[in-house]
Amino acid sequence: MTNKATGTFEVKIVPQTDRDVPMLGRMTIDKQFHGDLEATTQGQMLSAGTAIPNSAGYVAIERVEGSLHGKTGSFVLQHVGLMNRGVPSLSVTVIPDSGTDELEGLSGTLTIIREQGKHAYEFVYELPSEK
Repeated sequence: MTNKATGTFEVKIVPQTDRDVPMLGRMTIDKQFHGDLEATTQGQMLSAGTAIPNSAGYVAIERVEGSLHGKTGSFVLQHVGLMNRGVPSLSVTVIPDSGTDELEGLSGTLTIIREQGKHAYEFVYELPSEK
């Protein structure tokens, strides 16, 4: 059975300055989710810019810990994002077998919604116990 969780989140991105490599960046990401997903995250992001304006890419891994529709545990999200001359594409997916406790076996995709400077999410997911 497919479920949908929605809500908002705040994000804090901190550039890491231990290395200076042209066109590459590394950041930590911390989020606080609210709504159907009440959780905190910690993660790492790698990014690359290009000489073409509005073209870039990033990958990130973030560990989520909290509750999803009242079920507690943790899981890991993998991000793959591209900006192709201003046209964005983003995939945020639960890493298989990363769910723990009541979220064991979790699968799904998370969509990030950004409107008027605020962040929201829609998380479409499945749990084996609900199939």
